[in-house]
Amino acid sequence: MTSAQVTQFREDLRTFIARDSVEASSVRVPKRTNIYNCGQRDGNIYLVESGQIKTQMYARCGKECLLSIFTAGDIFGELSLLGPERFETATAMRTCWVRKIPAVRFRAALAESGLLDAFIDHLAQRLAEQQHVIATMVTMDSEQRLAFVLLNLSRKIGKRCAHNIRAIEDRITQEELSGMVGTTRSRVGYFLKRFKDAGFVLPTSEPFLLVDEKRLAEYVDVWPFF
Repeated sequence: MTSAQVTQFREDLRTFIARDSVEASSVRVPKRTNIYNCGQRDGNIYLVESGQIKTQMYARCGKECLLSIFTAGDIFGELSLLGPERFETATAMRTCWVRKIPAVRFRAALAESGLLDAFIDHLAQRLAEQQHVIATMVTMDSEQRLAFVLLNLSRKIGKRCAHNIRAIEDRITQEELSGMVGTTRSRVGYFLKRFKDAGFVLPTSEPFLLVDEKRLAEYVDVWPFF
């Protein structure tokens, strides 16, 4: 899907879910509250109306792997279409409002509304992105993986504030970055310092990151993908 198609699909999906026939309910989720947990039975699909949601999985040793971050207009929890048991945990990074839709009704209503093909395209794109992330994590070293994660975050939740410069205004902790990268918090801090020295991350007095999107993309060589 092109960026224009993604935008149109989001708008169509918002309108679709707003209909009473979809049986969607709006739910307020306080910061750091889990919407559902790994292993829990939850047969719903969710649309983020405001705020941010993260999904993560946990290893037996207790280590956390942050899978993705979702913002306003995104849907998550689509695996409930395969069955009600959750394989990941979804947590509010800030106080959020989400729309909760029963997966069975969601599937039927998609066909009724003519959005089924667009939804399949959405799922295919999500799968392609996940495969790309997996390949990146396997083939890159930890410093390159951090650059890739920052680039992805800047394009996902960053705001453009100058040519090639994006501001990640929502606070992502070094601990969360370490979970996404698969390294230690101290290594993330060390790499961030190196990125500032190289001009990938720009110094700022504000409590957020300024990143040079073009330089990061050139460093990890993934500019054409997104």
